Formats: sequence, C-alpha cells, structure tokens
Amino acid sequence: MRLLGRRNEDCLELLEDSMDQLSLSLNSVAPPEQGGGKGVGSTEDVMTWLSAALTNQDTCNEGLSDVSGNVKDQMQNRLSDISELVSNCLAIFASSSGNEDFSGIPIQNKRRLMTESSFQTEEELPAWLTRRERRLLEMPVSSIQADIVVSKDGTGTYKTITEAIKAVPEHSNRRTIIYVKAGRYEESNLKVGRKKTNLMFIGDGRGKTVITGGKNVFEKYTTFHTASFAATGAGFIARDMTFENYAGPSNHQAVALRVGADHAVVYRCNIIGYQDTLYVHSQRQFYRECDIYGTVDFIFGNAAVVLQNCTIYARKPMDQQKNTITAQNRKDPNQNTGISIHNCRILATSDLEASKAYFPTYLGRPWKLYSRTVYLLSYMGDHIHPRGWLEWNATFALDTLYYGEYMNYGPGAAVGLRVKWPGYRVITSTVEASKFTVGQFISGSSWLPSTGVAFLAGLSV
Repeated sequence: MRLLGRRNEDCLELLEDSMDQLSLSLNSVAPPEQGGGKGVGSTEDVMTWLSAALTNQDTCNEGLSDVSGNVKDQMQNRLSDISELVSNCLAIFASSSGNEDFSGIPIQNKRRLMTESSFQTEEELPAWLTRRERRLLEMPVSSIQADIVVSKDGTGTYKTITEAIKAVPEHSNRRTIIYVKAGRYEESNLKVGRKKTNLMFIGDGRGKTVITGGKNVFEKYTTFHTASFAATGAGFIARDMTFENYAGPSNHQAVALRVGADHAVVYRCNIIGYQDTLYVHSQRQFYRECDIYGTVDFIFGNAAVVLQNCTIYARKPMDQQKNTITAQNRKDPNQNTGISIHNCRILATSDLEASKAYFPTYLGRPWKLYSRTVYLLSYMGDHIHPRGWLEWNATFALDTLYYGEYMNYGPGAAVGLRVKWPGYRVITSTVEASKFTVGQFISGSSWLPSTGVAFLAGLSV
C-alpha cells in the first residue's frame, strides 16, 4: 500500500502540473471571446507546455509499472486517453503553426534567432529588465540582499530550507532570493512546487552549501520521488551549491536534482550521484559551468535542455556495469525536447580512470522511441567507447532516434568506429548544429538575459 500511495502521490503532482500547462496553452491559442488571453504565450511556449504535459502522463504511467490492481488499471486507462488527446493537440498545433520536424531536427519556431552573440552586455538587454535581475548570478553573495536566509546555526531567517520555501509567496512575478549558508542540508521531500515561481537559491559555493539525501528505488521510492531536491516552479534558479544523492551505485536509481521548471537556470553547481543523477524532467532548462557526476543514465529526462561549459564526469560503476551519460526519453515526434551538450568537457573521475578498460562509457542510449541528444564542440576523454552510443534493448528506436555529434575533439571524439544506426549522424552542417544551441533550441536569448547568467547563444564567438 505504501508503494501504491507513493505512485499515486507522484501522479497527483504530475497531473496538477499538466492542468496548469494545458490551461496556459488554451489561454494562448483560444480567441479572447472564448476566454483566451492574447499574447499569453508564443508558439514555442505552447509547444513546450504541451510537450511537458505529455511527459507528465508518461512519468505517471511509468511509476505504476511495478504495481498491480484495479486502481492501477483505471488510472492507466484514463492516462492513455489523456495522453492521446494531448498528443493529438501537439500534432495539430505543430502543423497549424507551420512548424516542421526536419529529419528529426528540432521543430523550428517563428521567432527571431540570435546566433552571433557570445555574451549579452547590460546595454544590449531589454530595457524592462532591472539592473538587479541582470547581475544576480555574478554578484558576490555579500552584495546581495536576500529575502530569506537559511542557516543551520540559527543566525538566519530559518534553520531549514523547507521552512524557507513555505514562506515564499505563491505565483510571484517578483524574484525571491533564498540565501542558503554553508552546511549540509538533508531534508525529506525538499521541493519547489509549481506555485513557487521565480525563486532563486544562492549558496556559499559548491562543496560548501550542500543539499543531500539518500533516497533510492530500493527503498520503494519511484525514481521521480528519489530526488534530494526537486523544482517545478517556473523561473527557478540555483547558483553556487551542491546537489547530492549519496545512495551509491548498488542502490541503482537515486536522483540528486530533478527539474521540471520552465525557464530554469542552474549555474556553478555540483550535481553528484551515481545512477540517474540529474533528472531534466521537462520544459526549458539551462545549465552553465556545472560539474555533473554519475554512472548509468546520469543525465536523463525529456526537457528541452542545453548544458554549456559544464564538466561531465563518469564515475566507476558496479562490476559488470557500463556507464551511459544520457538517457533522453522523447516519446512523441512533435515534442520540442532533447539534450544538447555544448562546449563541455567529458571526463573520467580518478577511480574510473584507473580501471576504464573494464568499464566502458557511452554518450547515451535511447530510453524512448524518439530519443534526441547531441554533443557540440565538446572535449571527450579516452574513456568514451569508440562506438560512442549504446543500445537500450536490441534494435529499439535505432531508426527513430536522433543522436548527433558536431566537431567534438579529444581522444574519445573520433567518429570512425561510431555506431551505424539510421538515427545517428555526424553533423557537418553549421545550420543543422545551430538548431541545438541556446539561441535556437531553447530560445534562450529571449529569457536568459533576465537571469544575468553568461551564455553563448550560437555555436561559437
């Protein structure tokens, strides 16, 4: 019963998120006389929200896979109906909006693209953005006036992060800053829910401010529920912190950080675990200058996400295991989702380096039918297997996935012995590669400037 209760709890949270996303979509496309709101969302917004709603149903359904009974049967039947309706809406909207899925390349949206800029200076930013918003991610902690201070020693506003999140106003359009002082924080079900919007966490630095936990699937949690920290409130930002799951490789799926927040930014953070470390669940996300550690499928999910200037460390797994860096789970061909790894370093930790001959590391494997992952201009160490990519199960998804590599370098980047799957490609066109950049894939030039984080909108300077 406890197992089913946790599955139902996950599904309730996911379905509530879907209701919000479908409501936003409807308000964007319905005419004003039918209750719509003109200008509420762009084409890309609606595609993102519908994609996320579909992912939510899929996540709920997966959580029920290891339980049985009448409740499960009823839930899955209704989920199937909802998923079909959302999928149809996604297909209709993509078609009616003039968007096309060009040979598996991301759906192109009607918006101005920025591929020439490397860093937007304050003068180039929109006039309606405040100076404070632009600089928050680069200002020293001592210069920031936090709304809430968390400190374990009682010198802050609250002693726990849970209390701090509860104190944040709901559906706020104003940026709320929570400064979490140095310390190890282990709190159950630590989560920024969908009602807590525009929330920013600032720590004292990676390895100093540490949010940790040890939940794992062996304790009968769903993968979704194992996260040491989870965020679904739009506009979520984290800076200078560590997110960790210490469950270890023998406990299998154990998430350190799960993000399903739209327009999320994670900057200068460590994300540490083994299997399923970073769950990029849904919507638009950007990671910059982060260090991510793991073994099996340790960057996974169905967000539209770009990881830029990050260092991705494969660790030593359990005996007989193979490392897989990504497991992207795009299930519908019209979803505008995928994992883009741009200008990153793909390295082995010291323990793996000493035994890399026994533990091959692959760039990814297809969790779902339309899995989509690309590596652009990134350094790859010699721990990467010459084949590059690993099958999920025999021939599953090999002709429907999209896996691409563009001008990567280093001893593990040679493409001569790569897989020969129909869905794999060595990208030679800058036009094609550019579709996976911050400027085009997540339309970052329209929303990242407000966070103040440096970013590269195109392929290079």
